[in-house]
Amino acid sequence: MKILITGSNGLLGQKIVYACLGNYLNEVELVATARGENRLIEQNGYTYHSMDISSKIDTLEVIEKFQPEVVIHAAAMTNVDACETDKESCLINNVHAVEFIVEACNKIGAHLVHVSTDFIFDGLGGPYAEDAEPNPISYYGWSKAEAEKIVKEKSDSWAILRTILVYGVADHMSRSNVVLWAKGALEKGNPINVVDDQYRMPTLAEDLAEGCLLAATKKANGIFNISGPDYMNIFELVNRVADYFGLDKSIVHRTDSSGLNQPAKRPPRTGFDLSKSRSILGYRPRSFEEGLAILEGQLKVQS
Repeated sequence: MKILITGSNGLLGQKIVYACLGNYLNEVELVATARGENRLIEQNGYTYHSMDISSKIDTLEVIEKFQPEVVIHAAAMTNVDACETDKESCLINNVHAVEFIVEACNKIGAHLVHVSTDFIFDGLGGPYAEDAEPNPISYYGWSKAEAEKIVKEKSDSWAILRTILVYGVADHMSRSNVVLWAKGALEKGNPINVVDDQYRMPTLAEDLAEGCLLAATKKANGIFNISGPDYMNIFELVNRVADYFGLDKSIVHRTDSSGLNQPAKRPPRTGFDLSKSRSILGYRPRSFEEGLAILEGQLKVQS
């Protein structure tokens, strides 16, 4: 099966590439796309092509050129505060780009696997099932809810995969994530304030990549929740990182979201019911500590 992915330089995109070179080596012919140069260390075993998803012409040309059976759309503007302060860029990358990808997929008869987020919800009723009604409270959340509408209303063949707080290690990482931030902050030994009023189910990037490839190879239809299985607040998350790596958690102090002064609002309680993705896709997420073990091994290889 020929699969084209967007955002291959990002954390999720890289994990999809490496999964295709590993467990899916004999099943998938992969075309990886992102803006600019290929930033992965491993550059063999797949085709790389630069593609700017904010350009309709570029998107249509590249997808038509490679004629994939499935497109996994893993690219997005995901910095929640940047989306709030630069709404124009967010609109282009998270909404208009999805219109272009849907049009290209429909034109060649490709199945679309679109990656979405728990931030489409207000966080007042979590954990959520797939049929829960979106009610975003940030511009990022709004942009991803709009993208979902475009996929549902305009795509001929689609799956939407919603995820939560993705963490992991990637080649030449341009952005950190909550687990790497927590580990780094704990290692410095300076006091840190961590919110205890935001509840999530942190997702190992490898697990999300596996969910994407399960949906792609099965050409699954509909909405699927793809996250880690463990429900916790961010304060607990940081403490569990401290426990796993044997770091001093006495420096971690509770605070709440009101003291952060972030441009974008965060939903207080998200989390997902994973029963549909487990039963239909065969999705099997690792526990948080299992994820930390994988991340620890990758950090050792990089050092």
